Amino acid sequence: MMKSGFIGIIGRPNVGKSTLLNSILGEKIAITTDKPQTTRNSIRGIYTRFDDSGEDGVQMVFIDTPGIHKARNKLGAAMTDMAVNTFKEVDVVLFLVDGSMKKGPGDKYILDMIRDLQTPKILVINKIDRMSPEEYREIFEEYDETGVFEAIFGTSALEGKNVDVLLKKLETFLEEGPMFFPADMVTDHPERFIVSEIIREKVLSYLEEEVPHGVAVEIESYREEPKVTRIGAVIYCEKQSHKGIIFGKQGKKLKGIGKAARLEIEGLLGTKVFLELWVKVKENWRDSDFALSNFGYKE
Repeated sequence: MMKSGFIGIIGRPNVGKSTLLNSILGEKIAITTDKPQTTRNSIRGIYTRFDDSGEDGVQMVFIDTPGIHKARNKLGAAMTDMAVNTFKEVDVVLFLVDGSMKKGPGDKYILDMIRDLQTPKILVINKIDRMSPEEYREIFEEYDETGVFEAIFGTSALEGKNVDVLLKKLETFLEEGPMFFPADMVTDHPERFIVSEIIREKVLSYLEEEVPHGVAVEIESYREEPKVTRIGAVIYCEKQSHKGIIFGKQGKKLKGIGKAARLEIEGLLGTKVFLELWVKVKENWRDSDFALSNFGYKE
């Protein structure tokens, strides 16, 4: 018997949703940084496991969503809509938190949104490697008293702690169904998308606090040759002053971004990569319906 289903991963920005997805899959398909709102698209990760017979097993399609937050522009609104629409269409909702509801209104806001969903809901208290047993127990009891969740787990997505236990519990909520994707597939996103996300991750890692959220990456050319893949990408920012920051003194920052991205893309593709990066200004693109659609953040 094969079990299958879709699982939505939701939560505030920066609680570790993408790190959890990468940990479940055993490889990186979603970018992660220490900056909030790193994830902008719904990223689908496919976990497939067979038993010893090779016939029975499970396929879980995880949907990593943008962090739900109070939107300050059209991009933020599109990201939140994407997350909200996702948890209405899945078989199980995983709600990630990394602290008590007293930390801020964000978790309570999400809790109120999912409270009346008929879909099974599992709470994941992430980053337990950073909290004491007393802190964990306080958070557990606070959420347990709401009566919203079928199960509550503590994990460290970064260290992979308790991720296997969480997966076993998730299987119990799934019903017999088809395999939606081939067994060796870990994401349904094309390589071009993952490449653009890797570049954006490196940009986020290299940039100062005021620039990252105004950055988008577009792949302009992608050509596979026998011994090399040639990629041309544009990094868009919102201000002329940000363009200078991305370049850095004598172009050193952009070179660093390019080198770090190229090395990771070569690992992803298993081939030599020639990567060219350009920086262009597109003012206020986060409030432009046309730009959001063009960058794939809005239909």
